[in-house]
Amino acid sequence: MVVFEDVKKEDAEKLKSLKFTPLAPKTAYEVIRYQKNGIMVVLYESGKLLLQGKAEAVDGIAELLERKKIGKLIKPEKFRKETGWVIGTDESLKGDTFGGLVVAGVKADDKLRSYLQELGVADSKRLNDKEILVMAEKIKSNVPCEIKSILPEEYNHHGKITAMLNRLHKECAEYLFPGKHVVDKYPGCTVGDIQTIKAESKYIEVAAASVLARSTALQQLNYLSAQAGFRIPKGSTHVKFALEVLKERKMNFRKFVKLDFNNVKEFL
Repeated sequence: MVVFEDVKKEDAEKLKSLKFTPLAPKTAYEVIRYQKNGIMVVLYESGKLLLQGKAEAVDGIAELLERKKIGKLIKPEKFRKETGWVIGTDESLKGDTFGGLVVAGVKADDKLRSYLQELGVADSKRLNDKEILVMAEKIKSNVPCEIKSILPEEYNHHGKITAMLNRLHKECAEYLFPGKHVVDKYPGCTVGDIQTIKAESKYIEVAAASVLARSTALQQLNYLSAQAGFRIPKGSTHVKFALEVLKERKMNFRKFVKLDFNNVKEFL
């Protein structure tokens, strides 16, 4: 798969002159979906344009787009070449004030690594939330995976983040065993056959696990938003207003935030 960003709808529509056939969008986030001789072109609301199909044909269309200066070609990550089964695990929400903790694992062999590459997992860091949700569903439908999602109340019950991370990463790997376990290294990490920082840029299995963790984290925050009655913010830098709302409404902090975070303690 080849990905372009900053593509305008009117520019993508020029592909119709190359006898591409318009198809009905498959998700609410798609603006355009074209097909021709096994090549699929999808333009998203974000301006991301995906080219999928046989490498030679896709490369030809990509070269044409570059010549016409349509969008900007995104160069994918170059992952390490592996053989056999590899299990990658990664987490999300660890640094977020709101939400609990999510750890996901993905297992792949040579064939599935090719599928993940074709799916565009290498470019997932550049995808927005809507696109991540779509990609996650494709991964879950076609690749062995496991997801552990802990809500804030359970997180606050256990209280020790490192112990939770080690347990959840280990549980994901054990569920997917056998395979070499690669972990995106975090402070206090004691699990995995390989522990390395920025593992999502080195191992496509970890990159795919990152997509699942991020997608599940978004779903958890949406659930908490519904429970709270207002939009729960991501991250930890712009959350003061939301914390003030929790306190003003006398809501149970334990069910929404991490009580061990310093920015939370001042509201307790």
